[in-house]
Amino acid sequence: MIDKFDRIKLGHFPTPIEYLNNITEHLNGPQIYIKRDDCTGLATGGNKTRKLEFLMPDAIKNQADLVVTVGAVQSNHTRQTAAACAKLGLKCLIVLEQRLKDAPNAYMTSGNVFLDKLFGAEIVLCPSGKDVKEYAEEIMAERKNDGANPYYIPVGGSNHIGTLGYIECMREIIEDDKDNSFTHIVLASGSGGTHAGSIAGKIYYKSNIEIVGISVKDKKHDQEEKVFKLAKEGCEYIQCDEPKREDILVFDDYVGGGYGVPTNGMNEAVKLMATKEAILLDPVYSGKGFAGLIDLIQNKYFRDTDKILFIHTGGAASLHAYEWAF
Repeated sequence: MIDKFDRIKLGHFPTPIEYLNNITEHLNGPQIYIKRDDCTGLATGGNKTRKLEFLMPDAIKNQADLVVTVGAVQSNHTRQTAAACAKLGLKCLIVLEQRLKDAPNAYMTSGNVFLDKLFGAEIVLCPSGKDVKEYAEEIMAERKNDGANPYYIPVGGSNHIGTLGYIECMREIIEDDKDNSFTHIVLASGSGGTHAGSIAGKIYYKSNIEIVGISVKDKKHDQEEKVFKLAKEGCEYIQCDEPKREDILVFDDYVGGGYGVPTNGMNEAVKLMATKEAILLDPVYSGKGFAGLIDLIQNKYFRDTDKILFIHTGGAASLHAYEWAF
């Protein structure tokens, strides 16, 4: 099905699924597996690579010579977008939004920010109090006047085209899970494209896996509405049955002080995965997502007979910018 959409190979797929034997034993509950989308290859990997394989051909089809996108200062999405542009010979302009109060210098300059620059992207910091999307649109209008042809990719690459990446990921998961034994998929839910694409893929491939989103930013109702809308758009785009509102499940108990703000649960989850499995989670998405999974297991949300797949969305590059939080 996905073959009918334009796609440019940017990553290493399919990504492996691994059994987390040590953590499963440590938590003494359901079996826990991990989908290694931190190993997608592009610019240290991550989930946005899947979306960019479909978004970048659209930019080229629109004859863009400049790709503009937005994200938080330590955005994994902007890093992968900058890398995709470098690979394809397109200019990249990134508008970064400061969401962390009193951030140390390392947060503002190292990690993903350093890599954005290394890939040749132009970086603009959104002025405080200004909407980052509106500010990006103002810059795009200026660049158009100067003769450029910019193409806008929304935060996280999360639109109907971007959902194709995780519709395709669901195909990989279902093909790997030959005996249909996975009962749940757990993932960090932020800009919504990964979550929504997984929902659309579940519907298209007629899977019964329950998908559980752990919000890293918004309240439960708002996040569920965002994912529902995106999943509907994704389903319309690939022409499959629409999702039901009850298909969307989000827990918002693990956000803490806000997007990108460290929590004790995230801290413990990152350390646990590092010391038990030698896998690096990130402080913003997968760390909070896994903290949610640990808490749900400890509070008996899952049965011991369940088989859970955690989607590792990548992002370890930002750990260097968060050393102060550990």
